[in-house]
Amino acid sequence: MGLNLTQKIIRAHLVSGEMITGTEIGIKIDQTLTQDATGTMAYLQFEAMGIPKVKTDLSVSYVDHNTLQSDFRNADDHVFLQTVAAKHGICFSRPGNGICHQVHLERFGKPGATLLGSDSHTPTGGGIGALAIGAGGLDVAVAMAGQPFYLTMPKVVRVELKNSLKPWVSAKDVILHLLSLLSVKGGLNRIMEYSGEGVKTLTVPERATITNMGAELGATTSIFPSDEQTRLFLHAQGREKDYVPLTADDNAIYDETIVIDLAKLEPLAACPHSPDNIKKVQDLDIKVNQVAIGSCTNSSFIDMKRVAEILKGKTVHPDVSLVISCGSKQVLAMLARDGALTDLITAGARILESACGPCIGMGQAPKSGAVSVRTFNRNFEGRSGTKDAKVYLVSPETAAATALTGKLTDPRTLGEFIPIGLPEKYLADDNMIIPPANEPEKVEVLRGPNIKPVPLGEPLPESFSLPVSIKVGDNITTDHIMPAGAKVLPLRSNIPAISEFVFAALDANFAKRAKELGRSIIVGGQNYGQGSSREHAALAPMYLGVKIVIAQSFARIHKANLINFGILPLEFANITDYELIAAGDVLQISDLKNALTSGEVLALNTNKGATIKLVASLTPRQIAIIKAGGLLAFSKAQALS
Repeated sequence: MGLNLTQKIIRAHLVSGEMITGTEIGIKIDQTLTQDATGTMAYLQFEAMGIPKVKTDLSVSYVDHNTLQSDFRNADDHVFLQTVAAKHGICFSRPGNGICHQVHLERFGKPGATLLGSDSHTPTGGGIGALAIGAGGLDVAVAMAGQPFYLTMPKVVRVELKNSLKPWVSAKDVILHLLSLLSVKGGLNRIMEYSGEGVKTLTVPERATITNMGAELGATTSIFPSDEQTRLFLHAQGREKDYVPLTADDNAIYDETIVIDLAKLEPLAACPHSPDNIKKVQDLDIKVNQVAIGSCTNSSFIDMKRVAEILKGKTVHPDVSLVISCGSKQVLAMLARDGALTDLITAGARILESACGPCIGMGQAPKSGAVSVRTFNRNFEGRSGTKDAKVYLVSPETAAATALTGKLTDPRTLGEFIPIGLPEKYLADDNMIIPPANEPEKVEVLRGPNIKPVPLGEPLPESFSLPVSIKVGDNITTDHIMPAGAKVLPLRSNIPAISEFVFAALDANFAKRAKELGRSIIVGGQNYGQGSSREHAALAPMYLGVKIVIAQSFARIHKANLINFGILPLEFANITDYELIAAGDVLQISDLKNALTSGEVLALNTNKGATIKLVASLTPRQIAIIKAGGLLAFSKAQALS
């Protein structure tokens, strides 16, 4: 039997386990990336392990989320990140250099490499043929310490692309179409591997748009082959030495196959408030107040150049605020060099710095009740910074057309298509990437007063009798659990302070109640913890005394984060038993350590007298982590043994 591309890369990096679907494997990690919203905690955790230098081939610390310096806290974190990187063998990408995924694709991504990033959109790197996986910061810290990354061997889904896209239809429409087929839960425990004749028609930046939003499927990652398009991109970046051809064997076996005819796709939009709420743009007649173009999904030079060509010589509709954030300094400099930046500015665009910005709720919140059309990857309620805003996700072409007309507009109405190809040569300048210090022993790591020690979990007791502090529904995102935005993000290195905002959008009294209860249980519906990889959505509840989360099902990264911080994730054996628990009920669980080994846990609802069967879908290693009180304690014990 031949191997698919995913299996080839995993086999080359396999440290433990076998490539059997559903079993735990450990893989060697070649590269890591962090961003500043998750990086401060990740490096505090790395420091706690007592290892002087990272053991990966390359680790990069990016500043792209918390760039709004409204007081000392973000600036202090940036200095901490720069000094800790210099001391421990990590490259530091300075504020303004760009969004981690865009810059990493341009300057560091390698076909066939494994990349672990403390951001859920790390799979962007799959556009260049890397096995790029998002994870919590603690998992990344452990990988930097040279230990394997453990995951459940996923199913590999072949996504066969046929033919080529028609004019004004883009890569964004490909992934929106796939979301319409599979939903935000459809990629769980799956890797989406793209193949077929249509692959060769897509440039690396277009492929990266598709793999980036594979995160919205809940997929472990997404990957394209490394082929002539990959070589052309690396050549244009001055990195052709990093090119290696990588494809699946002709007789490769896949767990599932999905066929997409690119020629049949149309411009699409993800409607409020979920990336899988897909409709055709031509069927939507909606007045628009704001257009935002950028984010790690659609901020490449090709994206921005096409937007500039659409806007050239025209003026943004008077009722629309257009904001644009390029993905990297490279993109911004190239637009400035060829005059496209002038076209954007004279058309009325507001140019933001090369950072995540509005995508993470860091500025440019729309007005009350606004319709905001964005080229981003998520449109969860309130994520924009305005709770009653309605956010639509579209391609750059649709966004540019909409900015001109003031209503959601099918770009096919613009007339003759404007082809934008891959540049022969990118403007490669790494002067804003600071290499680690030559004499790390002389580097002092600087810590501002907002940076607090990492809280540690408690070892697992034999039994629990705990109240339910909150009960929530389906598709609860990490934004619901731990909000982002300009008010909260500066607290990422201060867990006592940020914990005050846990579930704030759903229940303003949750943090106060959880602290009063001391220890408690959270109950959720399906796909609990979808969205961002932010480990603070597990770390802050742990600080508030949450010991168990019971849900109908979990999103992959969040479940791993719960385990990493000593919170026990349990699932209903019968999902209808969700109805047998209410907030305030007390659940009693006995003989827990033996129950985890068997995988069958019984909980007695002492308020209702009902016994509820729960499932602990944990590997022996995960059980050991839970018993130790979390991955940090477990890893330190392993290092000492």
